[in-house]
Amino acid sequence: MLRVAVVGSGPSGVYTAQALLNQSLVPDVHVHVLDRLPTPYGLVRYGVAPDHEKIKSLQNSLRAVLEDERVTFVGHVQIGGADGVPPARLAELYHAVVYCVGAAPDRPLAVPGEDLPGSFSATRFVSWYSAHPDIAPDDFALRARSAVVIGVGNVAVDVARILARGADELRATDVPRAALGTLAGSRVREVLIAGRRGPSQARFTTRELRELGALPGARIVVDPAELALDPAYGTSDGLPLPAVVRRNLDVLRGWAAEGERVAPVREGTAEADVVRRIRLRFFLRPVELLERGGRVSGVRFARTAPDGAGGVQDTGAYEDVEAQLVLRAVGYRGVELPGLPFDPVRGTVPHAAGRVLRDKVPSPGTYVAGWIKRGPTGVIGSNRSCAKETVASLIEDAPLLARRPAADDPVAVLRAWGQQPVAWDGWLSIERAEAALGRSLGRGPVKIPDWQGLLAAARDEEA
Repeated sequence: MLRVAVVGSGPSGVYTAQALLNQSLVPDVHVHVLDRLPTPYGLVRYGVAPDHEKIKSLQNSLRAVLEDERVTFVGHVQIGGADGVPPARLAELYHAVVYCVGAAPDRPLAVPGEDLPGSFSATRFVSWYSAHPDIAPDDFALRARSAVVIGVGNVAVDVARILARGADELRATDVPRAALGTLAGSRVREVLIAGRRGPSQARFTTRELRELGALPGARIVVDPAELALDPAYGTSDGLPLPAVVRRNLDVLRGWAAEGERVAPVREGTAEADVVRRIRLRFFLRPVELLERGGRVSGVRFARTAPDGAGGVQDTGAYEDVEAQLVLRAVGYRGVELPGLPFDPVRGTVPHAAGRVLRDKVPSPGTYVAGWIKRGPTGVIGSNRSCAKETVASLIEDAPLLARRPAADDPVAVLRAWGQQPVAWDGWLSIERAEAALGRSLGRGPVKIPDWQGLLAAARDEEA
């Protein structure tokens, strides 16, 4: 028997477990999928926007893997840190350990005023409306009139869309009760999405972009003169551009031709649920967050222009934009896990085909997959091929690994070391509690947003 621990139960972790189950060279493999949270699915549960129900339904396929008899879910187990199990000790319990811990922290802007009240990472905002237990349910007040979202990727579009979407539109989702109430009382009437480069270099998908134009009552505003600065914008049909870029430019070209377009308001929608404008701006580089009364009051942008080499350069002109809420969405970054090597420049664990490198030498028995392996790139499906590559390396090492000692009952050892694991039955109990909470509110399942509530629901199964 080959015992493997997979640290992280998001897509990369579950795809790693699935690849281990599907390989045929080592037939007797048992996988423990460990997670710091008592809930599985990682960013599919805590990162996918609540109104993206089709993507969230991916949980069903992840669930099928975690319910396989050869897989054991072990939630609420901390690896690393002051209260966690060091990687070296975890390695004593298994023949191999695969770290799929992602890259959750956001990249800072590194500009003056970034730490002012009213300035947040988009990651924090996403975690708040997704009911991540690390974020207080009352973390956002949304008293701002104007919001600026810095970044032109899918996360930026997600948070802008949630700010713009009426609370009634989100009532059918699993948005937690406190967040739904806050969104219902939001005063935000203008959302600006700003990128330092041009539209052809934006990272959002066309589907996400089009969703902005379908928001009931929202006015989509783009400046044709600003878009025309992009060398690809006016002549995209004749350039060898990726298909997604061509589609994005077509959408923006259509909006620019329409002027300030307004999507129809759903009948019965309250006036307070309608955000007045969503502006998409390009060639704006944030250089400072402005302050008034001890809070953020705006963003100072440097105007940029194409430099002829695929990048941008400052023009010497500046523009101040009013905002009482600023959300930065300029990417994620991996963090070092004590006990594992780490490349601080790339924000990843050094590896060769998934094998962790220590002083440039492979360490059979320790592996990585997902964002901590390759950086925060790709979409959810990209994790599947990434996991397969890592598992191929692990299976190649299996004859050596199988000769190592491993614990007969790793979960019992984890308990002896002070951890309080939540098993799959505990997660099912959380699911039932969230369904009951939703019924009490006249809604579908509603997420429990705090550690105490999640653990209490999980322990109900053990009572």
